[in-house]
Amino acid sequence: MPPRPPLLSQSSSSSQSSTQPRNPIHLRLYKVLGTNFDDQTTREALQTLSELYASNGPSAGVVVADDDEETPLERAPPTYVEVTPGETAARARKHLKRDMEKQLAEGSHHFLQVFKELDSRLDVLQNHVAAMHTYCDQAEKQLQLTNDASKSLLERAGNLREERQAVEANQSIITLFLSRFTLTEDEIQAVTSRDIPVGKQFFAAMDKTERIRDDCRVLMTGEEGPTQAGLDIMAFTSSYLEQGYEKIFRWCSYEFLQVGRDAQLEVSLTMSEAVNRLRKRPELLSEALSSLSQTRQSALQTSFLTALTRGGPSGLPRPIELHAHDPMRYVGDMLAWVHQAIAAEREFLEGLFGIKDDGRMVGSARRFHEKSSEEEEWIKELMDLAVKRLCVPLQGRIQQTVRSQESGIMSYKIANLLQFYVVTMQATIGPEAVLSKTLTETTDLAYKTFFGSIETQCRALLRVGLDIDDPSVTPPIPILEHTQILREIMSVYQSSLLGDEDTDDQVAGFEKVLDIMIDPAIEMCTNAAERKKQAKPRWDMQVFLLNCLSYLLVRISAYDRGWLRANELWKGVIEPFEFTKDKQGVVQEAIDTRVAVLIEEHFHEIMLDAGLEDIASTCEKHDDSEPLSRIPATEPQQLQAGLRSFSRWLSTPDVVHSPRLSYLTAQRLHTKIHHAALGKMAKAYENICEQVRRKENKYEAASTLLGSERPFGQVGLVWQIFGLAEEESER
Repeated sequence: MPPRPPLLSQSSSSSQSSTQPRNPIHLRLYKVLGTNFDDQTTREALQTLSELYASNGPSAGVVVADDDEETPLERAPPTYVEVTPGETAARARKHLKRDMEKQLAEGSHHFLQVFKELDSRLDVLQNHVAAMHTYCDQAEKQLQLTNDASKSLLERAGNLREERQAVEANQSIITLFLSRFTLTEDEIQAVTSRDIPVGKQFFAAMDKTERIRDDCRVLMTGEEGPTQAGLDIMAFTSSYLEQGYEKIFRWCSYEFLQVGRDAQLEVSLTMSEAVNRLRKRPELLSEALSSLSQTRQSALQTSFLTALTRGGPSGLPRPIELHAHDPMRYVGDMLAWVHQAIAAEREFLEGLFGIKDDGRMVGSARRFHEKSSEEEEWIKELMDLAVKRLCVPLQGRIQQTVRSQESGIMSYKIANLLQFYVVTMQATIGPEAVLSKTLTETTDLAYKTFFGSIETQCRALLRVGLDIDDPSVTPPIPILEHTQILREIMSVYQSSLLGDEDTDDQVAGFEKVLDIMIDPAIEMCTNAAERKKQAKPRWDMQVFLLNCLSYLLVRISAYDRGWLRANELWKGVIEPFEFTKDKQGVVQEAIDTRVAVLIEEHFHEIMLDAGLEDIASTCEKHDDSEPLSRIPATEPQQLQAGLRSFSRWLSTPDVVHSPRLSYLTAQRLHTKIHHAALGKMAKAYENICEQVRRKENKYEAASTLLGSERPFGQVGLVWQIFGLAEEESER
């Protein structure tokens, strides 16, 4: 590109423009140089021009037209001539308008050719459309004629269609009604036929019959009253229903006969359902259960006699009567068999009536309510009837066993065993059952036999006398044997307690036994001791009675082992029994009475041994009518001799241990009696000292007289020597 000429200054330019006209070349150059080729529209226009004209290269040519007067359609084809460089641009600027018009004319000519062909095609299409309109008019006329001809037929077809829909609706209603309110042939056969057994099919047909009757009752409660159809439905369903219940009754009667003869009782779901449905006909159910009851009575009676005489299958378990020599086992095995049979019967009947588990633990007492359910009443009655025939052989064998017992202990064991089963049966089948009443009567007989046995024993005990030549003060052999029997009876009673009884109930349950056995024993000891005392005045009656009473009390309670010595005859006695507390009080009262008598006797004996008996008696009875020093028994010489004797006695072992009381079997009684007597001796010595020190009794040198011998007139020293306190002695 040639160098751009320098621009003139604005001042010179403005001066030149104002002085001379503009130069065309200058204006052209200024316009070209001022053109902006960044515009997109300008660039597209230049691109179109470059495509219209060829480039100005060496092989380029230009299109030349001859005359401008020729029309575009008649103009000859253009010719291409060689041009020199730069000539094409000049020619383009010269003929641009003409070339553009030429291009537009050629495009218009092309469009005219195309539209000419399209016009011819549209003419053909228009002819076809006209023909189509003609055919459609003809078809429409023909259709109108057809519609007019078939209008009556269409109306008839519509009426028939409506009638068919109404008939179909009525048919569906009738079908639903019949299916809901009638039984099918299969269902009728299931209810009435004997060939179809009682089962799911039968129960389903019965349920449908009941449902039909319930629905029919609802339909018959309308305003118009019962319809004939409803009455007919109720009539034939009632007939089928009664036949169904008769079929259940016959089936149950047959099944009850079969089940009743089996040793293993099992209840099927079908049987339970049949009994449940038959409850709606109580008279039929009662008749069916009556046959079951008779069958079960015979079956249980046969099984019981078989268990008594033949035993189980192959001889195991062995026959119960083989143990008749052992009364407890014999009676216990019979009652256990009956109880087990009742438990199996109860389980069978609960399954039969469909009673669910009531949450009661096995072995716990059953609660009988005043308003029990109908099923419970049926079960109680059937169980009572089932075991009714067992009462006679059971009662006869138990009574024979009870009457044959000579031992009161065995009679009491049997009576307690019977009492246990009485409570168990009353909790299982109720107190009004025949078996419960039978066992109650047998238990009363057993207790009557037991009480008769111990009463005979007590009467024999009262006739027993003591050996006159026997110097022993220990309880005699009859008392020991009697107490041993009482001990065993108390052990039996203790083991028979359930553990939930109150102490008062325990005492009341054994009170009669204690009265019968303890009171005669006390009476026997007292009467025999008095007779022996008359024959042997030197024999120690009080020690003998205390030993006997103590032994009875120890045998009853043994609440204080301090009474017993390690080498005594009755070591290892039984533990305390709470139910003997009332009788313990009676025996303890008798002991306290004898203890008081023995304390008084022992006091006088030790006072005699100590040489203070006469002195103490005189001081106690002194009425101040004359001084004690003037009374012979309390003269100074006698008083001094007595005090000397007392001083010597304080040095002997008799202060600690009494030879007479050593025969007491209860060490506690020995200590109690001896301490009480020593306390009375200390008080007697205190009274002697007080009387001697009184001026009214006129003793010369009273202090010297008392202080010449031990304990030197000091009462406190006497208590110390005795090893007692004054308060303890008073207690």
